[in-house]
Amino acid sequence: MKSLFTIILVGITMSTFAQIKVNHLAVHVSNLAESKEFYQKIVGLKEIEEPFKDGLHAWYDIGGGAALHIIEAPNIPTQISKVNHLCFSMKDMDAFMKTLENANYPFESWQGEKGKVTVRVDGIRQIYIQDPDGLWLEINDDY
Repeated sequence: MKSLFTIILVGITMSTFAQIKVNHLAVHVSNLAESKEFYQKIVGLKEIEEPFKDGLHAWYDIGGGAALHIIEAPNIPTQISKVNHLCFSMKDMDAFMKTLENANYPFESWQGEKGKVTVRVDGIRQIYIQDPDGLWLEINDDY
């Protein structure tokens, strides 16, 4: 009886998780205007309707029905780690890196080598950049 209950519980849990999708990712920023410029001009995201209309939020389409929600608020966390990052996949990573170079915007490999690309064991290329508050973004070609 106990194993039957476990099987039913696992089945319910798995079917519930199968219905989950990403709605949005929220990122804390210290200066909304500066961060909007970064996410639009450097990353290339398209701004979408912002429901709060209070001058402290911006929303961006990141594909698949998901959005990036940036929120201006005080007290930005002081500990920044490359392990905690957002990741965007680009169709043409070479063109994106050229955009970074033209904007004189630094990028680096996972190991921290400036202007270098990391090639993962599965062949995916990746670079890392930081937003105006130091949050790490991985950009890769797993589009």
